[in-house]
Amino acid sequence: MKKQVLVSVDRGETRVALMESVTSSEAAPGAPKRRGRGARGGRPDPAPGYRVAELYFERRGNRSIVGNIYKGKVDNVLPGLEAAFVDIGLDKNGFLHVDEIVIPGVETVRRGRGDGSGKKITDLIKPGQEIVCQVVKDPLKTKGARLSMELTVAGRYMVYTPTGEGVGVSKRLEDKERDRLRKEVKGLDLKGGGAIVRTAAHGARRADFEREVEYLYKLHEVLQDRVETTPAPGLVFQEADLSVRVVRDIFSDHFERAVVDDEKQHQRLVSFFTRTAPELVDRVELYQDSQPLMERYGVDKVIDGLFSKRVDLPSGGYLMIDYAEALTVIDVNTGSYVGRGKQARLEDVITKTNLEAAEAVVNQLRLRDIGGIIVIDFIDMARARNRDAVLKQLRKALSEDRTKTFTAEISKLGLVEMTRQNVTEGVREIISRECPTCHGDGVVRSEETIAIDIERQLREIASRAPRSTEAYLVQINPKVTAEFTGDGGRVLRALEAETGKLFHFEGSEGLPLDHFQITMEGSQADVEEKAVPFRPGEEVLVQIVEPHMYDADAAVAKIDGYIVSIRRAGRLVGEKRLVRIEDAGRTAATAVLVDESDLPAVEPGAEGSPDGDAVPSKRRRRGRRGGRRRSAAKAADTSSSE
Repeated sequence: MKKQVLVSVDRGETRVALMESVTSSEAAPGAPKRRGRGARGGRPDPAPGYRVAELYFERRGNRSIVGNIYKGKVDNVLPGLEAAFVDIGLDKNGFLHVDEIVIPGVETVRRGRGDGSGKKITDLIKPGQEIVCQVVKDPLKTKGARLSMELTVAGRYMVYTPTGEGVGVSKRLEDKERDRLRKEVKGLDLKGGGAIVRTAAHGARRADFEREVEYLYKLHEVLQDRVETTPAPGLVFQEADLSVRVVRDIFSDHFERAVVDDEKQHQRLVSFFTRTAPELVDRVELYQDSQPLMERYGVDKVIDGLFSKRVDLPSGGYLMIDYAEALTVIDVNTGSYVGRGKQARLEDVITKTNLEAAEAVVNQLRLRDIGGIIVIDFIDMARARNRDAVLKQLRKALSEDRTKTFTAEISKLGLVEMTRQNVTEGVREIISRECPTCHGDGVVRSEETIAIDIERQLREIASRAPRSTEAYLVQINPKVTAEFTGDGGRVLRALEAETGKLFHFEGSEGLPLDHFQITMEGSQADVEEKAVPFRPGEEVLVQIVEPHMYDADAAVAKIDGYIVSIRRAGRLVGEKRLVRIEDAGRTAATAVLVDESDLPAVEPGAEGSPDGDAVPSKRRRRGRRGGRRRSAAKAADTSSSE
């Protein structure tokens, strides 16, 4: 499968998209179909025939620390967990399990969860001891980084392990190629360490391995010198930046080119290939077109789609992806797909949908970098061979995933349980944040629920109030206010009758839905003086938002939930007009237009004519009263009338 890499660098963020070749029917939606010219050499654009397979984000001040090597200090050892917490200079201590402890000259037995064999962790390390460790998993949510004392230094063809033994070969390679590589590295001088031959070593020769081992060993010597001079806790070695890591990890015969829109990043990749593979330098291209790189190749649309829970399938079915703290659940639905032809059978419809879903699920796992426990709810299939076909398709798609996975069989309920290694934060977590209102739950209390709760609190407050307190001014969101004043104020009247107190409301749409505060209490006159926003005779500039519910000739304006009914304004919805308040109450007021001269003429007897006259009588202008309130107020934008 051919692969290409797009690298886009902005002021605060680096984005990398891994593109994989697909058949024309599988091409990513939104990718341009035209064949334009590439960044150099007149090559075709990478988008046609390719889809976005993986996305990576890295932001300044929030880089992944996987692969970084630290000189740390043991902060605490917990025998019950067979683990230690190590201070490596970050906000949270790193987590070191006993199985990850490697001490030169001391043989330790890997024992998983304490089967009683091997040395105890308290015999291996002590609080205050300085150790050298490497990050194998980023800090995620409330957990600190996962650490290992078995250091690795990654190269192009192999990973050098100074404390390891022997040579291993990637299982992703074919058996024939694995056997050939074992012969190539047999007898290789590893300077007392070990090595793992990478998938990228496909086709490499012994001379390539000898040259790389020498380079990696010299790099290890530099690391040892830094360990001697660096005080704990401190960073000893920092992993390469995002674009270099991605290109290094996917490099193989299938790698076609990397397109970069930043000169400095382009130079970094050129430098990397110059040291490791000079013959591939010409595959790194500098993108210089005016159209943004990610927009041109349809990557931006894919990024926007990561926020959606729904993923459509080609035949009309769809996936629903639900995230939870403990696991991620993916539900498969047939949607609008009902089969083809009159002979379409239910089992065939379900099987085809599940086969499409199996591939789409893996695509989403890679795009969103979903890790941990994953449960896929396929549609129930009656035949065992269909279940086997779906599971085979799922595992085939997972073979292209570089992240370690484990998949169980399909259960009788049509569920597939699987795990996917969770190394870094997923793209969705990087580009989003928790909702400040629902705190990630996805639901909030309804206005009715909040109003009922506030009613209970008002009843309790009124029961403990002195007799001198006649009224309260309550600050809540206007949407909650509507629960009290709607239906003719039935709830409010019942509350006042029960408590013997009066309640006035104030507040704006900007208040949180569950906001509740008593801003004033006292005599009825004092509270009303502050609570009623307008007085008869005041002129107010309002936005007319909707027709009146019961009077076709009138319209309604709203100011922070306060309703102003305006006569003869039915044809002015959406406009701003100056009105004069005629009557003002606790929750609503009536008003007339100050200047009616530009109103459309009303034909005699036409709908909207107040009395059938061709020309309505001229209203007498009234002088302004009061003056304690503003003469103009800006209406709130939208809200439905009670």
